[in-house]
Amino acid sequence: MVGRLGAGGMGTVYAALTDDGVRVAVKVIHPVQAGDPEFRARFRREIRLSARVQGPFLLPLLAADPDADAPWLATAYAPGPTLAQHLAAHGPLTNATLYAFATGTAQALAAIHAAGVVHRDVKPQNVLLTPAGPRVLDFGIAHAADGTSVTRTGVLTGSPGWISPEHYRDGVTAVEGDLFAWGALVAHAATGRLPFGSGAPEAVAYRVMSGEPDLDGIPEALKEILEKALAKEPAERPDAAGAAESCARLLAAESTQSLNGDTATREGNDPVVVGELVTALWSVPAPDDPSWPAPASAPPKRASRRRAVVAVLVAAAVVGAATGGVLAFRQEVGDTDSADGAGTTASTSTGAGDSGTASGPTASAMSGTEATGPAVTDPRAVPVPADPLAGVADPAFTRADDETQPVPGEWSASRDATGTQERKAAADVVEQVTAMLATKDMSFMKPTVTFNRRAQTVMVTGGPISTLTDDYKEVFRRASETAACTTLAHRLKDAPTSWPYGRFSVYWKDHDGQDEATILGFGRATSGCYSEEAGQRQGTDEGIVTAQLPSSDRNEIRVAGDTVKAITTAWKTRVAEGHGLEPFDHDDAITLGFDPVEKVVYVWALDGNGALSGRAQQSHFQDVVTKAACPKLLAEYNSDKHWNYTHWAVAAYQGNSAWPQLFSSGNCLPAESRP
Repeated sequence: MVGRLGAGGMGTVYAALTDDGVRVAVKVIHPVQAGDPEFRARFRREIRLSARVQGPFLLPLLAADPDADAPWLATAYAPGPTLAQHLAAHGPLTNATLYAFATGTAQALAAIHAAGVVHRDVKPQNVLLTPAGPRVLDFGIAHAADGTSVTRTGVLTGSPGWISPEHYRDGVTAVEGDLFAWGALVAHAATGRLPFGSGAPEAVAYRVMSGEPDLDGIPEALKEILEKALAKEPAERPDAAGAAESCARLLAAESTQSLNGDTATREGNDPVVVGELVTALWSVPAPDDPSWPAPASAPPKRASRRRAVVAVLVAAAVVGAATGGVLAFRQEVGDTDSADGAGTTASTSTGAGDSGTASGPTASAMSGTEATGPAVTDPRAVPVPADPLAGVADPAFTRADDETQPVPGEWSASRDATGTQERKAAADVVEQVTAMLATKDMSFMKPTVTFNRRAQTVMVTGGPISTLTDDYKEVFRRASETAACTTLAHRLKDAPTSWPYGRFSVYWKDHDGQDEATILGFGRATSGCYSEEAGQRQGTDEGIVTAQLPSSDRNEIRVAGDTVKAITTAWKTRVAEGHGLEPFDHDDAITLGFDPVEKVVYVWALDGNGALSGRAQQSHFQDVVTKAACPKLLAEYNSDKHWNYTHWAVAAYQGNSAWPQLFSSGNCLPAESRP
């Protein structure tokens, strides 16, 4: 294990390396799920079905143990964005790349079906565009083609717009349904449009069952194949192997190769030949494929930070469909000593920081951050030290370069605070966590802070609340990590030779008297506490998920309402001016939310009609957001000393996508006024 990619309803996904350095993603199931016999049966079945499927254009299951105390599975890793992300950034696929996409995805389904498995969730978020071609992902809701299943009854499986007519009508899930979704998928790849439009799920379902798909602009030969795949009657659709063969002919013709007779049959049915043809003619922008950290035995060198979107997507592919909702994943790559654990962890915010929370750092920490000049009176203007031990020859915290993660027994060996400094640190952490959670009406999750001097670690523990869902625990984890990180960073800076604590761990206690609590996250305060690039706070997938939780703070609600109105009006004005812009498909498409953990305001659009599908449109939207939102955020900042929000991030949900595309981030404060 070399890092944590994310966590969701089913479990935690870790970045890992095999003995020979091959990258893999490992999903470890939550203890609560592992204790459920029905879940164990479903997970065991998922592994059994996934193990059947072998072939090109798939990410294979490498190993698994469904009967372990902590059940897990490992899949291969491949870099690249999802189709949904690629379309948002670069537009539709064309020419040979389009035919290669159609061929590869059909061949993947042929391999799945040949193994007696139905995928049941073919959609743009479940296809990666890797350097070697497309990869079909996610067998979390796959089931046997013979109809046997351990799933719950009465549940519609799949995503609106990618569900077959017969599944809407009768609940039938068969291989023909996968072909219908494949036809819609390829049409979407070719046009960037949703073939059955967007809007309410009921409206989409009606169009799927009664309307005709939007196939305008698709090359005629491919259009004929897709029309057959999108037939309302399952019996009229080709099988996946036949669709792959037809698309392979188009691909070969695109490469000026002439196919006929036996050659055509061989090209269409031989997975090896098809794979070579797809790879040879595949052309997509190279993904940002960061270097993963080495194991703890060989600590990596420091490097510049960057968000690893491809790692996020792989993590999402491993656990996404099975969690039943929007999940947030992030891996911070480079500067791999920024988080405690075996390498790095997505749970730890990184980067040079600025203000902590409304309560601010302690007075001693504030004075310690200024070498000269008068004391700073506004705690929001005090930066969190990004490297608090820089230049310290003999610090009291000696584990700054220790890559090992917390081990069993550290939590149970921790104790309450003793002495003035520990009690003050504990109080600061509790105050900050409570302030963050209160804005989301979650202050009932009371943190407890304990100390383990031997491990040089501060423990933040929540619970016991037996009915709490994972999304609440995720916010608790983020708030606790940030509060602990900022508190410890200030103390390390202020008293580097006497303050021994630089690590932090977040736990959840399921019941009183528990011998060992469940660990939610961990990290170190020696390499920054916020997500930044080049000194600029960045929006994150985790942040926007938190921002989508309703706010209970009156000022936030008021500012959000006023700001959304201003942005909506400004966007309509910009559209009316021309610029090649299109209005959103409904009046309330723009939404705003607050992430109290990293103190970022998120503005996102529900973009069902592709109004923000291109970079120029996204740039216009970003410009409108900053010009309309910043005056309101700065006015609140200047009038309310407890207002922390000047950072912003802009995103959009394209089509029916459950995954946001983050466009950009920024700060309304001028550079000279920033901490």
